[in-house]
Amino acid sequence: MPNHIDIVYHIRACRERLSVTERKVADAILDDLAYAASASIDQLATKAGVSIASISRFARAVQCADVRDLKLKLAQASAVGARFLAAAPPQESSFYTRICGEIEATLRRNLSLLSEAQFQQAAGQLAGARMNYVFGMGGASTMLAQELQFRVVRLGYPVTAYHDVVLMQLVAATLDARDVVVMLSLSGATPEMLGVAALVRQYGATLVAVTDPDAPLATLADLVLPIKTDETEFIYKPSAARYAMLMALDILATELALIDKARSQELLRRAKLALDAHREGHDRLPLGD
Repeated sequence: MPNHIDIVYHIRACRERLSVTERKVADAILDDLAYAASASIDQLATKAGVSIASISRFARAVQCADVRDLKLKLAQASAVGARFLAAAPPQESSFYTRICGEIEATLRRNLSLLSEAQFQQAAGQLAGARMNYVFGMGGASTMLAQELQFRVVRLGYPVTAYHDVVLMQLVAATLDARDVVVMLSLSGATPEMLGVAALVRQYGATLVAVTDPDAPLATLADLVLPIKTDETEFIYKPSAARYAMLMALDILATELALIDKARSQELLRRAKLALDAHREGHDRLPLGD
């Protein structure tokens, strides 16, 4: 079995096939996973109301090598945090308002981290690049890498976006000092992204990271546009941090447009004309959004 087996799922899935005594152990573990991971075999046996030998039999019944292996897997499972293990709270009828409030709070918190000089420097790098590449993996970063491509290309700058790690590695191996890579990562700790970042640096391209300033990715970047995540106990909704990343990309795209306002205005005019030529609607429709 894999080293990182989901022991919680496995115990729940096989509970009905266990003996009466083994079910007592299963219930004691599932009642307080963190305690079960840290407790001695005597303490766990007492909590479950079974013998020490029953704990050993239970470990084997759930396909662990021994009690030590069981406790290791329980420790790994409990590391995800109590908010993912506790019983589901009652449905919140006001969660629409809560989601909106958390988005607003996240935007305000992250706005205070941003520096005009940082964004102007990053925009200058994009404006002067032979080619701009945007790399992002995962839900938000993949989507927003494409978003930044849309924002930059309509300003007349060369840009493309990738989210496949193999393609990122291939691209990174072709770069030099004339290129810029913008890497998006809310965590800044994804191993594949760190490997690509090291390749980008190896070949001399400029690396701009939109990420947590304390994350490993930030240490590899030439320039960091900081984003901080602050997840709440309400685990059922998507992360509000992706709105903070979108805000950072909007600011970056706007700084890029303002480098040469006359040029940007003309290119945006052309884009508006091209879009309005095949769609109907008022003049205030979004420009390619």
